[in-house]
Amino acid sequence: MNRSFQVDLRGVVDLLSHHLYASPRVYLRELLQNAVDAITARRLTDPAAPARIWIEPATGSADGALRIHDTGVGLTEEQVHTLLATIGRSGKRDELGFARHDFMGQFGIGLLSCFMVADTIEVQTRSASGDTVMWVGSADGQYTVRAATAAEARREQGTTVTLRPRRDDEQWLGTALVTQLASEFGGFLPIAITVAGTATTRGALPWQESGPERRRRMLDYGRELLGSEPFDAIPLSVPAAGLTGVAYVMPTPVSPAGRSGHRVYLKRMLLGDSADGLLPDWAFFVRVVVDASELRPTASREALYEDALLDTVREALGEQVRQWLIRLASANPVRLGEFLDIHHLGVKAMAAHDDELLRLVEQWSPIETNVGPMTLAEFRDRYQVLRYVATVDQFRQIGAVAAAQDLPLINAGYSYDAELIERLPHLDNAIMVERLETTDLTTRFEAVPPEVELALQPFLLHAQRTLDRLGCEVVLRAFDPVSIPALFLVSRSAAFHEQLTDTRERVDDAWAGVLDAIAASGPADRPQFVLNHRNPLVRRVAALGETAVAELAVQGLYGQSLLLGHHRIRPADAALMNSSFLGLVDRAVAAEGA
Repeated sequence: MNRSFQVDLRGVVDLLSHHLYASPRVYLRELLQNAVDAITARRLTDPAAPARIWIEPATGSADGALRIHDTGVGLTEEQVHTLLATIGRSGKRDELGFARHDFMGQFGIGLLSCFMVADTIEVQTRSASGDTVMWVGSADGQYTVRAATAAEARREQGTTVTLRPRRDDEQWLGTALVTQLASEFGGFLPIAITVAGTATTRGALPWQESGPERRRRMLDYGRELLGSEPFDAIPLSVPAAGLTGVAYVMPTPVSPAGRSGHRVYLKRMLLGDSADGLLPDWAFFVRVVVDASELRPTASREALYEDALLDTVREALGEQVRQWLIRLASANPVRLGEFLDIHHLGVKAMAAHDDELLRLVEQWSPIETNVGPMTLAEFRDRYQVLRYVATVDQFRQIGAVAAAQDLPLINAGYSYDAELIERLPHLDNAIMVERLETTDLTTRFEAVPPEVELALQPFLLHAQRTLDRLGCEVVLRAFDPVSIPALFLVSRSAAFHEQLTDTRERVDDAWAGVLDAIAASGPADRPQFVLNHRNPLVRRVAALGETAVAELAVQGLYGQSLLLGHHRIRPADAALMNSSFLGLVDRAVAAEGA
């Protein structure tokens, strides 16, 4: 047996009016939307019909109520029963026989937002029939419909909605806030709106104007929106969505994780200031303001519905931002440089997937190298090979030493840099790229003469025994600068196995077994502790041979190499550095006392 659901109207009203919308402020937007739709419906059959909306705020009214009047199509008693008393109905558009395309609203629940500020909603509506109908709905789900008395009857076709504020919600219906909300939501509507006799509309949208004033108005609007002068304003247009607008390039750096939403108007009514999904993720350095006729809002009209059309819009707007960048590169390189100084991260994000923008980044975006800042194109012209290290720590560890060996090196440790460098050979086969591992640097150091290394073999074996428990290999080389006594170099393989070991100590037995299996898949390279034979201190320490002082000195040099290379200090490293320091101090004090 089929049965119908039992619906608690009070619960449904509470759900929609208190939980669908983010703030009570949207009640005025929904009232304006209904009024504009009603006027649009009337003018489809009577183009000469008046188009006015006027609001009487609760402040100063005789009964403390807010009233919003329109010169719209009005409703008959039958339509009142059908449209105002059926929650979830698609709205008056279909009932009145007009195409949904002509109207802003797509859901028949907007009036319920008024229950966030009032316990009852009164509607006086007069259709072309000339009879005024009164509808009164309450938050408990009850409503009444009756013919208006002579005193209640409207003198002209249209609708009046009356709200009496709930206690503690009076400010929402007061003159100051109502004027602000009417200007914010309906400031660009093509219908005259007044609040307490004061006009709140201000003409066309800035980017929809023509003539020499258009750009100035767009920039003025951007200054108002952002609170500062935008870097630039990019006109936008997507005819398939009936969309026009402007993208404002932010004048200051913007975090990709903290990008703000966009301002969206639907048929010149403000939808919201925090709409997302209009641009690709990489375009976080712009904020857009658009007006559209074909995009679909969600039920709360506070966001856009994710569908194929929104995907099309997102792709089209992203391409228009991209084309602006390309035009800027060809027409105004100085201005492009200023832009890249601010928003290099966003452009690199684009270039990771776009060959044309990759060429732009190669030519114009500066990078850090151990021979000074320059672009990738400049580096390639000077040194032929784009040699880089993949992390900032690696660059800190070996950048200066590599420069002393006449080895130009790029710091590709920042977001997207390594990825972009590796993509360049796909644009030009002549571009040579080399990723340098820190341990590769030892192959470029000068080997110590065999007879010298043989003479120092006892010391080197003693140094190796001293550091064996720390898992590193002692190597003797000669390199510049002479001022550096030792380097600690870690290969990718060694770093990976170190991470495996650290992780294994923090996981349960099941995961530990998995990590053990990975670790057993191949031998790990050992980090290298490279002593610089050109350094006078190292030569004096090496001359000590297999003594306790030599052991303490090797431990001290090991600790210094970790600190200079910005390496992670493990507990075992810290303990060794501490014992070395205290041991050397003790020896120095004892020698002074003697």
